[in-house]
Amino acid sequence: MATLVVIRGPDAGSTFPLRFGLQRIGRDPRCEIHLDDTETSRSHAHIFWDRDGITLKDLNSSNGTQVNGSTISEHPLRDGDRIRIGKRELQFNAAGADPKSSDRKYLDRSVSIVSDESLGASQIISRADLQDPVDETAVFDPSILKRSATNKSPWEIMYRTSLAVSRTLDIDQLLEQIIDLIFQWVQCDHACVMLQDQHNGRLRPAYRKNRRPNSNHQITISKTILDYVLKQEEGVLTSNAKDDRRWSSSASIEAAGICEAICVPMRGRYGMVGVLYIDTIVQATQRSQDPSQRVFTEEHLKMLITIGHQAALAIEDTTFYQSTLQAERLAAVGETIAMLSHHVKNVLQGLRGGGYMVQEGLKREELQAIRDGWSICEKTHSKIESLVLDLLTISKERQPNRQAVDLRKIVQDVLSIASVSANEQQVTLLWNPPDQLPDAWCDAEGLHRAILNLVVNAIDATEGKTERIVTIRLEHQAAKEDRCDFTITVEDNGAGIDEADFDRIFSLFESTKGNRGTGLGLPVTQKIIREHGGDLRVQSVLGKGTTFSILLPCPLTPQGVSPASPLTNPSSEG
Repeated sequence: MATLVVIRGPDAGSTFPLRFGLQRIGRDPRCEIHLDDTETSRSHAHIFWDRDGITLKDLNSSNGTQVNGSTISEHPLRDGDRIRIGKRELQFNAAGADPKSSDRKYLDRSVSIVSDESLGASQIISRADLQDPVDETAVFDPSILKRSATNKSPWEIMYRTSLAVSRTLDIDQLLEQIIDLIFQWVQCDHACVMLQDQHNGRLRPAYRKNRRPNSNHQITISKTILDYVLKQEEGVLTSNAKDDRRWSSSASIEAAGICEAICVPMRGRYGMVGVLYIDTIVQATQRSQDPSQRVFTEEHLKMLITIGHQAALAIEDTTFYQSTLQAERLAAVGETIAMLSHHVKNVLQGLRGGGYMVQEGLKREELQAIRDGWSICEKTHSKIESLVLDLLTISKERQPNRQAVDLRKIVQDVLSIASVSANEQQVTLLWNPPDQLPDAWCDAEGLHRAILNLVVNAIDATEGKTERIVTIRLEHQAAKEDRCDFTITVEDNGAGIDEADFDRIFSLFESTKGNRGTGLGLPVTQKIIREHGGDLRVQSVLGKGTTFSILLPCPLTPQGVSPASPLTNPSSEG
């Protein structure tokens, strides 16, 4: 399956599978490939996959789309292309290999390691390693490639190999590309890569390929040859036929032909990674016409040694990257659990305190103590409910459950809930609803939660002020006949936020409230608004207060919320 892999920026390591047809890329949550950062336009680009290939097209985005460092308007994608969209760099990986090529059970059956007695005495014709001195006076003879399907020069092969190993983070795809290059370069019949198991050091087949797609040929490799290659760290060119008369009358050789093979070590910076093996069957009739003619030469052997070394380095780098990514994910999980455990502990302490007051009130039959304790339990229950809902909201992508809503009623419901806390803290809530307002097709429950988070935060932010005021405003502006842009602002006169902290306050578990906050409120609010195709913005002046603005483009008809409807992309969007 073709994929886009994030290799730099937010969510590095994430993979987006591509499917046949059209897929949109952008900040709008309705995009099939959702990239959530401020430098990506709502509808930034799209990928179209048809019989002619896969094409990337920029949709007049604010910051443009780059492929391999160049800004494009439309570009056919090739395997390994690097795409820059917003804050992310993605790599395009073409469709994977034939499932049989890397299927574990198939590989185990189709590649076997046998003793020389079973194989028929393989003979080492030539050997070489990476440390062999280079004859600078030697001239490469292109005639050795006369059986090559593409007749490419060795320098082109090395160049393309270097590109292949530098453009993929997937080992299976890397091995597939390496084997495909070898098949283009030399007329081998079968190829196989065997990697060493990290735990027991045993070789296991990782990828194999037959030149004839429908061939069921089983690759049989001499255990003696494999042991020699691994121990001596040398590549060898072998044949299972000796140049004497004993082989001329062999019925098995006449039936199956003579096998020539090359087996080279795959050694990286830190040790042996595996071996690379290719072979070919030379029919006995062809051999009898010219007994000295061989398919493989020492030039092939030296080139395969170099390719095996490059592939080993790439496998080590990929393994290291995947291990680092896994460690970062585990660290993130550990940090998340630690943060949640700390907050849950505080919630449980409140619940235990309330329960204790209820219990003591029951013992002494004091109704007021029971009321006070139950009030604490109710507040604690509300905190638990809020935490669970926040975690559910932040943990997965969701499509808003849109319906016709009067936003004035949502804001009014929010204020009726927040007024209890506001009255306790002596905070004045100012709200002047507009006289007329069209209904907006939005998710009433999600929007209610987002606005409530902002109002509660604003109330807490005014702590320490002599006169504590929170102002809520609701405005709208017709954008099109079927769409209206709503703006909901929540302004406080609190201490304000340093501009350097604007990005941090939208990060998970970042809270300015200490033990009173979870650090989930603003990330959850931002996520809900962006799922509606809107945005959450902040302006603040230290010592004077903060204003959060919800920018909410809403359709005015149910037809406007169809998943198939085109997304708007005004030039002013970023």
